[in-house]
Amino acid sequence: MKRIFALLLAMLLLAPGAAAAEYDPDVTINVYSWGEYIANGTDGSMDINAEFTRRTGIKVNYTTFDSNESLYSKLVGGGADYDVIVPSDYMVSRLIDEGMLLPLDYENIPNYQYIDEQFRSPGYDPEEKYSVPYTWGVVGVFYNTRYIDEVTSWESLWNDEYAGKILMFDNPRDSFAIAQFLLGQDVNTTDPEEWRAAADLLKAQKPLVQAYVMDQIFDKMESGEAWIAPYYAGDAAILVDNSEDIDFAVPKEGTNFFVDAMCVPKTASHKREAEEYINFLCEPEISGANMDYVGYSTPETAAREYLDPEVAESPLHYPDAETIASTQIFVNLPGETSKQVDQLWAEVKMGGPGESAVLVAIILGFLGVYIAIIVYKRRKRKRELA
Repeated sequence: MKRIFALLLAMLLLAPGAAAAEYDPDVTINVYSWGEYIANGTDGSMDINAEFTRRTGIKVNYTTFDSNESLYSKLVGGGADYDVIVPSDYMVSRLIDEGMLLPLDYENIPNYQYIDEQFRSPGYDPEEKYSVPYTWGVVGVFYNTRYIDEVTSWESLWNDEYAGKILMFDNPRDSFAIAQFLLGQDVNTTDPEEWRAAADLLKAQKPLVQAYVMDQIFDKMESGEAWIAPYYAGDAAILVDNSEDIDFAVPKEGTNFFVDAMCVPKTASHKREAEEYINFLCEPEISGANMDYVGYSTPETAAREYLDPEVAESPLHYPDAETIASTQIFVNLPGETSKQVDQLWAEVKMGGPGESAVLVAIILGFLGVYIAIIVYKRRKRKRELA
């Protein structure tokens, strides 16, 4: 039913109407966003970027990243010519703090009026200067009901009965947050000992983990290669729709409430066209058609009128008040805390300081042998020439 509804909506929106606005047909904007995060014309959905080009003449070069940290590294590395990016809340805050975003001209984004009040003046952009909400959602657990009866707690990700079948986030904030919810911590704590305790819990889990992944979760869960994994609720619909064996739950300890927002980086070449693109995505009909396919929640009540009713009423997309009350929102961490988190995450992935030390010792050992061989050969050559 969902795809039929989307097809009918797409046909309605594509019907002959207003002519495309006058824009330079040679302009191409570069959009950098998450994978599987925009309707692309498959399964009867609207091709959002193609419709934008049809209306405006502006072409869209759309590429993807798989974590906020990957996005940040690309921007900091330089040479990235993006006009629109879609970071999550805490990363928006970090980019603002580091002067990496351009203030938006909201006169060019009149559809901002449709953004619900609860998403206005957010903690990550309190002055409403740099961002426009794109989606929101919560984090939960996907699990295969052929092997796992029920999931009620994050503890399931530490169950040794699922050893080798557990996936974890391949980014520090989401992975640490799971451990922090189990430990009853604030996910934005600045206490070094609390972060160390969370890291220790993740290290204890590591022998059970098959892989640290992001978008690879889809193939691994659908194929049965993995049985259980944490991920974003918006993707629950994709997995649940595609497999009768996949279910989704929000653990009782609480979870992360996130917002992904559209921003224009300081290095953008086409700010005006970027704002036109953001405005287009905020149009209720477009947002509805887009989110109906993507599976994430829209920050616009007006857009829910254009969703498949099954989606608009689904607790996967729009959790109840009790679930929302148990959530925490990430904020940008102070520099020292961020540095510690990065170091601890490296330890988790490497297996802890002990294993890291062994690896360093092995590398130094090989280096020592290599240097000794070079010295020996040079001395031998000198003797031969003497």
